[in-house]
Amino acid sequence: MDPIAFGIVAACLLLAALFVVTSKNLVHAVLWLALTLATTAVLFVLLQAPFLAGIQILLYTGGVITLMLFGVMLTRRHERVFIENETAPRRRVPALLAASVLFGVIASATYRTPGLPAGPGRTVPADEIGRSFLGEHLLAFEVLSVLLLIAMIGAIVLARKADFGKEQSRVIPVRGEKAT
Repeated sequence: MDPIAFGIVAACLLLAALFVVTSKNLVHAVLWLALTLATTAVLFVLLQAPFLAGIQILLYTGGVITLMLFGVMLTRRHERVFIENETAPRRRVPALLAASVLFGVIASATYRTPGLPAGPGRTVPADEIGRSFLGEHLLAFEVLSVLLLIAMIGAIVLARKADFGKEQSRVIPVRGEKAT
């Protein structure tokens, strides 16, 4: 893997992830998340894992982002949703500290794990990955699909309750009457 290409893609990934968490517009945050997930797929390509790159594009960049945009657009409140940053300066230091501690724990656990390959590891065929997805990891995928379904139903219910109340409050005047 070319270190210069990795550095450029990693910088783009970090920049897009930064825009996800600092964007004030909800739709823009979802679109930056799509770029973040697509850039992760590019990293998989650089690591010579084309199957994982394809899965990343199909499942996350295609599926999850479509679901999130559908949920945001379904609520029809995205024009007015802006994240308030009044307390942002006070929250930056604890957030950076928590992120640094989390990074340190993950890096330490990765470094101390025996048996991790230092370079490119063995290549796993796609059929073995497919059997693993449909075998030992089937429950995790089913739980994730139910979770996404529940989130979508929740978005629909929240959107419909707000819209239903607005529709009930409007009275259409009959010819000759005043609107109330």
